[in-house]
Amino acid sequence: MTRTDKTIRDAAAAWLKTCERNGLERATLRSYRGHFDHHIDKKIGDLLVTELTRADVRDFIDDLQDDGVSRSMTKKVLASLRAILAEAVEREWIPHNVASDVKMKRNRREEAERVIPTKDEIRTMIGAAPERHRPFIVTAIFTGMRMSELRGLSWDQVDFDRKVIEVVQRADRFNELGKPKSRTSKRVIPMAPSVVKELRAWQQQCPSGPQNLVFPNGAGHIENHSNIYQRVFKPLLVENGIVDEDGKPRFGFHALRHAAASLFIEQGWPAKKVQAILGHSSITMTMDVYGHLFESPEEDVALFEKMERDLMAA
Repeated sequence: MTRTDKTIRDAAAAWLKTCERNGLERATLRSYRGHFDHHIDKKIGDLLVTELTRADVRDFIDDLQDDGVSRSMTKKVLASLRAILAEAVEREWIPHNVASDVKMKRNRREEAERVIPTKDEIRTMIGAAPERHRPFIVTAIFTGMRMSELRGLSWDQVDFDRKVIEVVQRADRFNELGKPKSRTSKRVIPMAPSVVKELRAWQQQCPSGPQNLVFPNGAGHIENHSNIYQRVFKPLLVENGIVDEDGKPRFGFHALRHAAASLFIEQGWPAKKVQAILGHSSITMTMDVYGHLFESPEEDVALFEKMERDLMAA
């Protein structure tokens, strides 16, 4: 088989083997295989990598959404397709990744649904959180750590002298510890005074276990993601009226990460610092998600006024 005979299926097989060699988590590999098996292979798996065009990728995306695939899943599948074609470029099967030129159009409805808790809601959650779970909620709000990172956090990574948390591992959906989500996810996060206070007190009561976890279950092992949401977070919101018009929680746990980002930005921290603390893979991701929070029409007016004054005074 010559290079020009390689198909999308061949490129995907090579990519998945590369992912395995790189030691990706079992859950991540499972997701990637699902993207290919359930979506990519069925529609374009037989196409030669040399024949795939930007228009083909756009049609592929449109077909997925026409078939009822959610926008969120479509974005993940597109990311996997880009990675597959990047593998083909690396192996010199194709000269250019046509999927990298295709962007999903902004969805205003989706942006509106990215709920950021208000300050009143943040204060309510902190004040009303059960004593057993307040350290978890406070740490999430003031660090912006992902649920998986909180579940995998060990006391060895909490430095009370330096007042920082070092993120070096995470717990996956199978309750197994592994590497952080990406290279930039490995980071050091300063602790706010309330985080230091809550964690110091919690350390004295925390169930012990072989992994020395900060937020384990009652037996000292990794806590299940579903248990945290169903038994802790959801009741916290519902019991305190943080709900939508149907009486359901107004946002999910990931919104605490948005809350942290909004607090960071409000303090005037630059985008690169926010990116580093949140562990985003790129500044582009930070700006795509939170760029609107950096905007200040009043400051922009002042900047333009200063620009004009400086020019005319010259």
